[in-house]
Amino acid sequence: MGETVSKRIVITGTVQGVGFRPHVYKLARSMGLAGTVRNSGRGVLVEVEGPGEIVRRFIAAVQENLPCLAAINACEVYVQPLRGYRDFTIVPTRGETTGESVVPPDTAACPDCRREIMDPADRHYWYPFTNCTCCGPRFTIIQSLPYDRARTAMAGFAMCERCSAEYKDPVDRRFHAQPVACPECGPRVSLVDRCGKAVPGDWVAQARRLLAGGKIIAVKGLGGFHLACNGEDPVAVMNLRRRKGRPARPLAVMCRDIAMVRRHCRVSPAEEALLRSSAAPIVVLERKPSSTLPRELAPGINSIGVMLPYTPLHILLQEKGPGVLVMTSGNRSGLPLARDNREALQQLGEVADYFLLHNRDILHRCDDSVVRAAGGGTQFIRRSRGYVPQSIALPGVNGAAGEMVCFGAGGDMKNTFCLVKAGRAYLSQHVGEVDTLEGADNYRECVENFRRLLRMEPVVVGYDLHPGYHSAKLARSLIAGRHVGVQHHHAHMAACMAENGLEERVIGAVLDGTGYGSDGNIWGFEILLGDYLGFTREWHLEYVPLPGGERAVRNPWVTAVAYLVKALGEEGLAIAKKIFPDKQKEISIIQKIMQKGINAPPASSCGRFFDAVAALLGVCLVNTYDGQAAIELGEMAPARFRGTLEPYPFNLRNGVIEVGLVIKAIVSDLDNKINAEKIAGRFHDTVAAMVVKAVDEAGAGSGLDQVVLSGGCWYNRYMLEAVSNILVEKGFRVYRHRQIPTGDGGICLGQAMVAGRQYCLQPG
Repeated sequence: MGETVSKRIVITGTVQGVGFRPHVYKLARSMGLAGTVRNSGRGVLVEVEGPGEIVRRFIAAVQENLPCLAAINACEVYVQPLRGYRDFTIVPTRGETTGESVVPPDTAACPDCRREIMDPADRHYWYPFTNCTCCGPRFTIIQSLPYDRARTAMAGFAMCERCSAEYKDPVDRRFHAQPVACPECGPRVSLVDRCGKAVPGDWVAQARRLLAGGKIIAVKGLGGFHLACNGEDPVAVMNLRRRKGRPARPLAVMCRDIAMVRRHCRVSPAEEALLRSSAAPIVVLERKPSSTLPRELAPGINSIGVMLPYTPLHILLQEKGPGVLVMTSGNRSGLPLARDNREALQQLGEVADYFLLHNRDILHRCDDSVVRAAGGGTQFIRRSRGYVPQSIALPGVNGAAGEMVCFGAGGDMKNTFCLVKAGRAYLSQHVGEVDTLEGADNYRECVENFRRLLRMEPVVVGYDLHPGYHSAKLARSLIAGRHVGVQHHHAHMAACMAENGLEERVIGAVLDGTGYGSDGNIWGFEILLGDYLGFTREWHLEYVPLPGGERAVRNPWVTAVAYLVKALGEEGLAIAKKIFPDKQKEISIIQKIMQKGINAPPASSCGRFFDAVAALLGVCLVNTYDGQAAIELGEMAPARFRGTLEPYPFNLRNGVIEVGLVIKAIVSDLDNKINAEKIAGRFHDTVAAMVVKAVDEAGAGSGLDQVVLSGGCWYNRYMLEAVSNILVEKGFRVYRHRQIPTGDGGICLGQAMVAGRQYCLQPG
C-alpha cells in the first residue's frame, strides 16, 4: 500500500451537530487508519496517518455517503509530518469559529425517533423532546459555535446516566447530539390556562380534548409559538380569525399524516417529497373539490398551506387528536413571533384559551418556511425553519468581493437580511415586519445573533433607497466601512443574477407591488437592463395615480377608479359610479384628488394593476392582507399555460407599456356580461404578453438574451409558466429564483451584491 503518510484535513460546511465526527471515526477505524477528529473553529479537523493509497481512499470516502444532515462546502488537504498516532480517536473541540461552518437548521423528527416515542417499551415513549443527530432543534437553540451543549439552550439540563452514555458513545446515533434528553433529565411540557394556572391531568390527553372541543391553544414549538385549533371546525377557525384580527389571510394547517393530506388536497410526487423532507415546510397545495375542510381556512382561494407534524410534540398532539389542526404563527398583527412563555401569555392571552408551554428556551425566533412546487422545482414563499442558516452557493460568482463580508438589509415587509462572503450567501430566517418598535428590536437582535453565530463583520452594507423604510434606517446604524443605497428593483434583479451565477448584463423583468423608484415614484412593472453595478429602465407600465397613497393599496376599488379615470376620463368616472354604486361620495373625492394631484403618487406597479382588475371583477374590493386581491385574481387564471396567449390589445410606446386599451376592453367585456373567469384569464394573458413584448424589444435593442424574473408577482404560477415558456421559445435564456423567495424576502441578497461591487469600484 506504499509508505505511511500523514494528512491534515479541514472540512467546512454543515459538519457540526450532524454526526460527522462519528462518520469520520467509523470510516477511519474500518480502514485501519490512525489519527484524530475534532470540531474546530473552522469546521471539522481530521489528522490521519496510514498507507498512502488507503489515506487517499479515506479522503474520498469521507466526502461520500454523508450523515443525513451534513453538507460539505470545502475539503482542504495538507501534508504534515508523521505524528505517530497508534489508533483513531475523537478529541475535544478547540478553536473559535470563523464562519466557514454553520450549525444545521432545525429538522423534522426522523423515523427512528418517531418509532421510539410510539413504543411503550422504549424509554422515550411519549417524550415530546426526543431527538438524535439526524433530527431535532439546532439553529433555534444555539448560542454560538463551535456547536457544543454548553453553548445551547440545553446547557441547564444535566444528562442522566443513560443519556450521557449515548451522548459519549461514538457509534450511537445520539453521539454528541447536543439536545439529547429523556423524560428523566430533559425539558418538560405544561398545559396552563390563559391566567397561567396549570390544567390538571395528562397534558397530551387534555390538549387533545380541548382542541376537539373547539378551544384555541398557543403551542410552543421549535422557533416560537403557534396558535392551534381544530382545522375541521369552522366555528373554531372563525373564533381564531376574530380574536387574531385576521379576517381573510389563509391559515396553514398541520395534517396528521400524508393520508390525511391526500384526503383534502391533490399531492404530486414533488409536493409529497417536500412535505416529507427533513425541512418539513408548509407546502401550498390545491384543495380537492371533495374536501370537507371549512372554506374559512382560506377564503376566496382554492389552495391551502399544509405541513406534516415535525416535532414529537406535534406528533403526540395529533396521534389521537384532531386529524387537521390550524397551525398559524403565534403573534399579534405586526409583532414578532412570541417565543418566551411569559411573552406568549401577555401577547396572546386574548387570543388563546390555553397554552402548551415547555421550559427549553428558544434562542432564535424562526417561523415556518412556506414553499410550493412550481416550474419543475421549489419556489420559496418564505425561507426560514428547516433551511436557515444553511448557506447558498453563488455558482460562478465570487461573492460580492472575495473574502469581504457584505450585508444586505432587506425591506420593511417580509424582511430577511443576509451576509455574503467568498461566494456563499447566508440568509436569515424570516424576520417579518420591522416598522414597529418591537419589529425593529427583533431585527437588531436577529442581526446581532447572526453576526455572532457566523463571526462575520460587514465591510459594506446595502439597503433600500426608500426614504421611509425602517430597515434602511436600521441598516445605516450598523458599523461598516460604507453604506450603499440600492434601488428596490435593481436589488431584485441582482438577487436573481447571483442565485443563478450570472455576471454579465441581463434583462430583468421585475414585477411586484411597491418599490421606491429612482425618479421618486412607485415602481413595480419594470424591464431593466443591467448588472450589479447599475441598470437602465427600458420599459415600464404606464403610471397611474394612487389616490390617497397607502389607502389605495389597502382598497383595490380605489385603484380601480383611478385606472378607469386615467383610461376613460369622464366616461371612466361614470363607469366607476356604476360598478361601485355605494361609493358615490368617495369617487367624487377621488376625482378631485386626481385633478389636483395631491396625495396621489404615480405608480407603475404590476400589483396595483392586478388590484384594479380584481376590483372591477368584484373579486376583492379591500386588501385585508398583503397581495390578497392579486392572489384571489390569480386563482381565477387557468391551471396551466395552454401554449398560446389571448391578450387584450395594448401599446408599447417610448418606453411605456400603456394600459388604456386593456381597461377599455375589460369594461366592454363587463358590459357584454362576459364570464369573470374568462376576463381574468385574458388579463393574465395580457400581462404575460406585455412582459414578453417588452423583453423582446429590450433584447433586440441590446443584443442580450439572458432574462431574470424576480418580484412577488412571479408567485403567480400561470404567469411564471407562460412567460418562461414563450421567452425560451423565442431563444432567450430564462432564470428564476429556486433557493430564495422571489418576493421581498429575497432582495437582501441583491442588496449585498450591489453594495459589494460598488464598494470595490469606489472603496470608502
